[in-house]
Amino acid sequence: MESQMFCYQCQETAGCTGCTRVGVCGKTPDVAAMQDLLVYVTKGLSAVTTALRQAGKDIDPAVNHLITLNLFTTITNANFDKAAIEDRIRATLAEKEQLLSLADRTSLPAAALWDGAGDWAEKAKTVGVLSTKNEDIRSLRELITYGLKGLSAYSKHANALLRDDGQVDAFLQRALAATLDDSLTVEDLVALTLETGKYGVRGMALLDQANTETYGNPRITRVKLGVGKNPGILVSGHDLRDLEQLLEQTQGTGVDVYTHSEMLPAHYYPAFQKYPNFVGNYGNAWWKQKEEFEAFNGPILMTTNCIVPPKDSYKDRLYTTGAAGYPGCKHIPGEIGQQKDFSALIAHAKKCPPPQALETGEIVGGFAHAQVLALADRIVEAVKSGAIRKFVVMAGCDGRAKSRDYYTEFAKALPQDTVILTAGCAKYKYNKLNLGDIGGIPRVLDAGQCNDSYSLAVIALKLQEVFGLADINDLPIVYNIAWYEQKAVIVLLALLSLGVKHIHLGPTLPAFLSPNVAKVLVEQFGIGGITTVEEDLARMLG
Repeated sequence: MESQMFCYQCQETAGCTGCTRVGVCGKTPDVAAMQDLLVYVTKGLSAVTTALRQAGKDIDPAVNHLITLNLFTTITNANFDKAAIEDRIRATLAEKEQLLSLADRTSLPAAALWDGAGDWAEKAKTVGVLSTKNEDIRSLRELITYGLKGLSAYSKHANALLRDDGQVDAFLQRALAATLDDSLTVEDLVALTLETGKYGVRGMALLDQANTETYGNPRITRVKLGVGKNPGILVSGHDLRDLEQLLEQTQGTGVDVYTHSEMLPAHYYPAFQKYPNFVGNYGNAWWKQKEEFEAFNGPILMTTNCIVPPKDSYKDRLYTTGAAGYPGCKHIPGEIGQQKDFSALIAHAKKCPPPQALETGEIVGGFAHAQVLALADRIVEAVKSGAIRKFVVMAGCDGRAKSRDYYTEFAKALPQDTVILTAGCAKYKYNKLNLGDIGGIPRVLDAGQCNDSYSLAVIALKLQEVFGLADINDLPIVYNIAWYEQKAVIVLLALLSLGVKHIHLGPTLPAFLSPNVAKVLVEQFGIGGITTVEEDLARMLG
């Protein structure tokens, strides 16, 4: 049967080769086509902005924001709404046409000159992933593009807090444009891949600064897992500014607010702890949401990616905002710097019964870099005394594949003298286990969202400095990272740019890595997959 689509940007892609009939995520071929076209026109616009910068012209920050939001919209599980994606294509074409009047067209690629004429579905067939015929060039172009999608997510969250980095925007657009350049060799693209990682570090640092300057440094916090008696609103995704606005608007309404999945770390920030109706965390990682959203009873706000196509039983309670979208679900508008109106969610919540309890108890987190470095003396002493033998970075993403139970079993099997450093929803595989502590230091140190992976890099670099090590790879740290989508790709590239080697990536290696590109990563950086818990423990811990 002829392929109806082709997408292999996430870990769960069909057969670990590519989704060709419908996305495992639930993305339909027509939506996949429009996402491909949105990426194409965004690359075209980026070629124009890059040429204008080279000619000494400035680019309006609004154009930068348009480009980052476009990429964010195409991240796995973010937006399933074909009409919304088509609107973004129109807006991008209009912006590009305006800027083209200022540019020298003679050196621009076809994507920069396409005016949107003709059948979009037919055009999409010619510009998707498989339009690059050389397997290795295709692999590197997609690796870079997916890394840039991850970087765009970090940039978008920083932008929402009115923080921008013009150098990050300029690089992101230059790199996007470079994926259209047929003159670039494999060696050129490998170099650009590592440069993407370098700017990934910078983008994550910008977001970390934005979050901590706005909401304070995360601190050790006990988060409730139970429910109250009031009706509630459940917030999922990643956007802290959306959560802040919702909390402000629910004060005195009798409506409680709960976090879900990647929003759990919001409880660690001091600024959010002042809200009396900010009750706790509800549920687990994103992939369990069908059952958990049904049991919640009240409205759910999806602030970013991590949408699972909703069941009819709660679809009318699912709201989206920002880059997120799903056909038939209400979308809350609001651009950067604008106040969003969540009154519809609040009115909806008041008509709903309180959430059904899923569990009770508490969970401890808040170990971002400032908090961990505050414990540095105790940690260093524990390492020197042998109480802590190894730190195991188990950051990244969770997913629905049964093979991901490996991470639960790996955490259980780790010796008592090891400490897990985590960020992202991968933590839900083990953050509710009773793994104990080492001299008062919990054996699971949760730095926060996947957006907070920068903390793990800061901690490693600080420990390298404290121990006086010339090479970051001489630290007692091993990396066993679970990945799912494109933010995990930029985290991986960021670690590689910092010189970190011997990262283990699972549950499978990315389908978009060609054999030759995978070989480069193995030979230059020691990238490896996972096997069994027993074999990997022996290999990683010696």
